[in-house]
Amino acid sequence: MDLTTIWAFIIAFAVFAYVVMDGFDLGIGILFPAFPVGQGRNRAMNSVAPVWDGNETWLVLGGGGLMAAFPLAYAVILPATYPLIIAMLLGLIFRGVAFEFRWRDPAHRPFWDFSFCAGSFVAAMAQGMTLGALLQGISVEDRSYAGSWFDWLTPYTLLTGLGVVAGYALLGACWLIWKLEGDVQRRAYRLATFAAIATLVLMAGVSLYNLALLDQYRERWLDMPNILFASQVPLLTAIIAFLLFYGLKRRWELAPFLLSLGLFLLGMAGLGVTMWPYVVPDTLTIWDTAAPQSSQIFMLIGVAITLPLILAYTGWAYWVFRGKVGAEGYH
Repeated sequence: MDLTTIWAFIIAFAVFAYVVMDGFDLGIGILFPAFPVGQGRNRAMNSVAPVWDGNETWLVLGGGGLMAAFPLAYAVILPATYPLIIAMLLGLIFRGVAFEFRWRDPAHRPFWDFSFCAGSFVAAMAQGMTLGALLQGISVEDRSYAGSWFDWLTPYTLLTGLGVVAGYALLGACWLIWKLEGDVQRRAYRLATFAAIATLVLMAGVSLYNLALLDQYRERWLDMPNILFASQVPLLTAIIAFLLFYGLKRRWELAPFLLSLGLFLLGMAGLGVTMWPYVVPDTLTIWDTAAPQSSQIFMLIGVAITLPLILAYTGWAYWVFRGKVGAEGYH
């Protein structure tokens, strides 16, 4: 355990926090057309209205931390995924504008509803495809990106993109189960079941595809003694999946959301098994790309001050707006 490893875990935590906190409101956007126009969509949007604006904080922390702590990784990964990053940012912008304007411009609400859904889908798809582009490998020569503009576009990245879309839809549906009642909640139960099936099928597909991507991945998962430890990830995934479907059938409310977060946590654990300690698979490790130690120490002091404040503020915001959203649209 050294400073570079600590920074790797800080960035991994920021990415997971973003998935947890922005994943469900992106998922609500993805599922938006499935809810009835009027009170159904209004209640779904009001369930995240008090907290959604601060969720991108973790995306900024993850991206900014990557640039500051691992500048070489940032310099290689960004040029390899520029179209995806641009698409993600445009999707987030359109989603944010639509979130505000659908209340202030009722005459064009169908357009803003479409923008909210399309922006959420594009942002989620771009994030998943960026992950796939990283996992399938990036061409590096002389410590610089050496590929083309469209190296990221492959069947594998489309599969990872759809996996993230399905996973976010699952988070969004489970969030609505927890926060709403009545017809919208019943619809969310059905959507969560379909999204859970799609998420697990796509997770399995990506996992099997990984074994054919790089010899390094296959060795991590299948060689002895690695398999004794790595096999616990799919085993725990199967257990959580069973509990999730059981909870949806028994009409649990909070548990499905927590269990869906557990699936994402295990997905990140599987990602760690697959990639560690590479930040650009099979090419650059975290130590190859790390900033000087003095820079890491300086930034760590700042993170030690700001991270607890962000966590405290976020926790307070979610605590204040705890409870269900009623038919009138208020907590």
